[in-house]
Amino acid sequence: MRLSFEEFEELVVNALDSLPPSIINHLDNVDVVIEDWPSPEDFEEYGLDDNGTMLGLYEGVPQSDRSSAYGLVLPDKITIFSGPVLNEASDTDGDVERVVRETVIHEIAHHFGISDERLLELDRY
Repeated sequence: MRLSFEEFEELVVNALDSLPPSIINHLDNVDVVIEDWPSPEDFEEYGLDDNGTMLGLYEGVPQSDRSSAYGLVLPDKITIFSGPVLNEASDTDGDVERVVRETVIHEIAHHFGISDERLLELDRY
């Protein structure tokens, strides 16, 4: 499956726009960016082998870990990787829009301090 950068970006924006105000209003100091693929360093840092799948990545200080000393820091970064997302949608006969939305929500959960383990418990992984 192929999409232009602009078409993929529109899916990410739509996913963000579809979130309820109660979530959007609590996002704090976070940027969402799109990259084609994760780097080898991303895989190494998170203990994935070359065959692993990384649809998105959250980097920063989760809100649950912030204290009153938190300030004057660069924004957290949520990266959505278009290549793996498009592959995932193709491999599962899924809808790209659904995979993008699930990935965006997953990474925003990390921004709020929700771990992968907790997402598994909630059946949201």
